[in-house]
Amino acid sequence: MPVPTQARRLDRSLAREQVYEQLREWIVGGELEPGELVRDQELAKTLGVSRTPVREALRRLEDEGLIETAKHRWTRVAPVRAEQAEDIYGVVKTLEVYALTLAHERLTEVDFRDMEQANFAMTEAVRRRDAAAAVRADNALHQVWIGRAGNQELARILLEAKHKIRRMELLHFDSNDAALSVSEHYRLMEALRTGDLDRATGILRANWDADIDRFSQRSPDIELSQRLRRI
Repeated sequence: MPVPTQARRLDRSLAREQVYEQLREWIVGGELEPGELVRDQELAKTLGVSRTPVREALRRLEDEGLIETAKHRWTRVAPVRAEQAEDIYGVVKTLEVYALTLAHERLTEVDFRDMEQANFAMTEAVRRRDAAAAVRADNALHQVWIGRAGNQELARILLEAKHKIRRMELLHFDSNDAALSVSEHYRLMEALRTGDLDRATGILRANWDADIDRFSQRSPDIELSQRLRRI
């Protein structure tokens, strides 16, 4: 897939951060596909900036595992690997359970309404087989208790990790799997409404375990699910 041709030209005074954010969004959203070669000169021309902020952005993305380079040979979008999923899914599952533990007594009716609306949006996206919209709605639902946890560092770490997970979910989206996740969300919200934290965290763990199982079925690493379930 070539570099998108309809990219908005960036404000030169803000170029460094904007270039980084745009390239990350293209990678996470699939506009730049895993394994695709990228060239700083082409990206700079598309974004209307010099090559310097592009090179800086690519270095940051390499540090995050989204870009790979072979010196003086090539720069490419990093493939999605089973071992990366093993690391990321386990971290996110553990931190989300922690966030829910912090947040459960702070949830308001507005929060429950927001979760219900997000789950309805996910239902509609699944019906349309719109992977990007389904993933956005799923993230919005989970973000309710992450935000209500009141821990900014936790929220920041989860945000960074979920950029990588969104990339995996878009690559391996399945509408039947997503429909199961919608049902799990309703059970989770019911447990939270009744104040049953043990049941809620159990459902959340099961929700992530199901995602892990579904990903492992599409992965060459058949032991992925078993290892992550020990977390």
